[in-house]
Amino acid sequence: MTTTPQQSPTRKHTALPKARILIEALPWLTRHNGKIVVIKFGGNAMVDEELKAAFAQDVVFLRHAGLRPVVVHGGGPQINAQLDRLGLTSEFRAGLRVTTPETMDVVRMVLAGQVQRELVGLLNRHGPLAVGMTGEDAHLMTATKRYAQVDGEPVDLGRVGDITATDTGAVEALLDDGRIPVISSIARSADDHHVYNVNADTAAAAVAAALGAETLMVLTDVEGLYADWPTSDEVISRLTVSELERLLPELASGMVPKMEGCLHAVRNGVGTARVIDGRVQHAILLEIFTDEGVGTMVVPDPPAAHDNGEGTGQPS
Repeated sequence: MTTTPQQSPTRKHTALPKARILIEALPWLTRHNGKIVVIKFGGNAMVDEELKAAFAQDVVFLRHAGLRPVVVHGGGPQINAQLDRLGLTSEFRAGLRVTTPETMDVVRMVLAGQVQRELVGLLNRHGPLAVGMTGEDAHLMTATKRYAQVDGEPVDLGRVGDITATDTGAVEALLDDGRIPVISSIARSADDHHVYNVNADTAAAAVAAALGAETLMVLTDVEGLYADWPTSDEVISRLTVSELERLLPELASGMVPKMEGCLHAVRNGVGTARVIDGRVQHAILLEIFTDEGVGTMVVPDPPAAHDNGEGTGQPS
């Protein structure tokens, strides 16, 4: 009499790898539960339909996994397109957009009326979660006129602002209600006479610091901070704020606001700041829930460490 060999119970369950993946994420889920994560949405992820959808899925996943995500966005590509349609030129100095009063009207319209609404809509496909606001709302961000430094000289950027104060009460109320705040990087002056265009990296860093966020994540169109660009495409995976401070003068102008934002956030109490490759689908989940980071992480200086003038092996 022959018998049919019994199949292993484990082999019957073809979905078992999914269960293993979920279990592997458990330490990260435990570590990040209840923590605020501020995400700056920008770069190619803003214009590629698949990347936009993946971004929305990631943010909603964070919310359902017990984290408290806050999204801060710019809209460079969309602003450029609208300016072109209106015959207005785009000019950048020191990595920041020169913003005339006419340009400011376009910036305000595109950020709050187009980019924010689309992002809120993508998030709300997964439930009534996202609520849009700008830095003007409830005095979330107050700004003063910013001047850029070019070759040691101040340059007038027009309606570009530096954040001088934050009031996160409205954002905290939304988080406590289980919502996902989506914030456009616009701010008003203290006297309420002017509206300013605020760099979204700068705005995200200020919001993260004011909220006492665990993490600031900045999406960009590169793999991270390169060790010796353009000579090498090696990415610095981790560096302290002191190491970053020494590297800042050598960085390309487009990277400066992002790394200055990371520096400000970590210097002001945010646990870590990360510049990640927004061209990678689900980069946010990869960065938070795995050891396989997809960018550069900025961390505080070790408590007992003293600056001995040595760098990270990077060019000085």
